[in-house]
Amino acid sequence: MRLDDIQIRDPFVLFDEGTRRYHLFGSTDANIWSGPATGFDTYWSDDLLEWHGPTPAFRPAPEFWSHTQYWAPEVHAYEGGFYLFATFTAEGRHRGTQILRAENPEGPYQPWSDGPLTPSAWECLDGTLHVEDGTPYMVFCHEWKDVGDGEVQAVRLTPDLRGTVGDPVLLFRASEAAWARPIPRPEFDRVFVTDGPFLHRTADGRLLMLWSSFGDTGYAMGVATSASGTIAGPWAQSAEPLWPADGGHGMIFADAAGRLLLTLHTPNRTPDERARFFPLEETPEGLRLS
Repeated sequence: MRLDDIQIRDPFVLFDEGTRRYHLFGSTDANIWSGPATGFDTYWSDDLLEWHGPTPAFRPAPEFWSHTQYWAPEVHAYEGGFYLFATFTAEGRHRGTQILRAENPEGPYQPWSDGPLTPSAWECLDGTLHVEDGTPYMVFCHEWKDVGDGEVQAVRLTPDLRGTVGDPVLLFRASEAAWARPIPRPEFDRVFVTDGPFLHRTADGRLLMLWSSFGDTGYAMGVATSASGTIAGPWAQSAEPLWPADGGHGMIFADAAGRLLLTLHTPNRTPDERARFFPLEETPEGLRLS
């Protein structure tokens, strides 16, 4: 099948050096917004054009704590295993990111952390792994549902990725980006969304972060740059979004030839969302679609 055949949000691509295959993950339930969740599926390809699957990457056991709204899985190779970071929801509990583990990129994945590693009293989503000088961190979104002005936070993880060390640290708020626009919600005077952080180290050592919100023409994705080159920041926002309209929640990967590609979902409406790939360049000013 081709990408046009695969309904998927929040796409994430892992290139496995061992098999030289690409593995595509994402929010793959037909309706991710409500009702019972099936799990996560994955697809594989040798050339980024023809895709095979779906293969069940995760199916919850009956006793698993969440059975609805499975969002934004991403898989990272780390210390000899493959770790899936994903957002889960349950009635009477706050939404959060839990880590799962498998021996192979395609799974099957099993719970690794003891529940979500985001704060239990916060509404959180879209945790991603960032390793800096050998220390793992999870960067995630503290949702507007709690704070109005959505936040991007970071928390240090234990070396085995089973737990956290210390408290989360605020990196930035959505309203700090000149391109971000508030959305109407009755809970707060102004609501700014943060979605889908993903960190990228450039060839010359800069630390960049993709993240999504709403701009002048709908769902969009911008770039933040760490002035210190570390997770601590401070983080400066791009003046304009990298992707301005009707798409976002992206990530960056290198293909088999080492070329950088951006993937994101567009359009931002269900059930029409699809993964798209775009060549990407690193420039002195940041990132540029080529």
